[in-house]
Amino acid sequence: MFNGDLRAGASRGGAWLDSLFVDHAIFRLPWHNEAVVIPGKLYRSNHPTPARLARAKRRYGLHTLINLRGHRQCGSDALSRDAAARLGLTQIDMAFESRGAPHRDRILRFHEIYQNLDTPALMHCKSGADRAGLAAGLAVLFEGGTADDALKQLSWRFGHFNRARTGIL
Repeated sequence: MFNGDLRAGASRGGAWLDSLFVDHAIFRLPWHNEAVVIPGKLYRSNHPTPARLARAKRRYGLHTLINLRGHRQCGSDALSRDAAARLGLTQIDMAFESRGAPHRDRILRFHEIYQNLDTPALMHCKSGADRAGLAAGLAVLFEGGTADDALKQLSWRFGHFNRARTGIL
């Protein structure tokens, strides 16, 4: 088990092994689930590898990375935090549940973060389907979009299935 901290002398190889095989990043290597939410302002994806984060920074001019999984003790988290720091990105942890109704306080916290966001920003969860879809839908609403527009962010196109436990979102 990876302790989640590259600064504590843990090997980068150990972080990669944990990321690929424990956190299932091996499935995210060919599938990025990346999309524009608000052009020039907000983008979404699954948990990016360091190389994908660097490419997204170049492509979108990113300033901020929003981690919708929250701080975790895993290789994926450690690698993306290290990459964000090396790329000069601000890292924000904004945890949402993936299989439970969103709590009011978390929606309000996300609204506050969104209002003060240094954009462009990329937000991610593990697969880019559920938590990223919820946050993307909220952002659409914050920008004055309709409920129908917001619900498009929680669709099968992103891997969200409303008949599963994640359908509560």
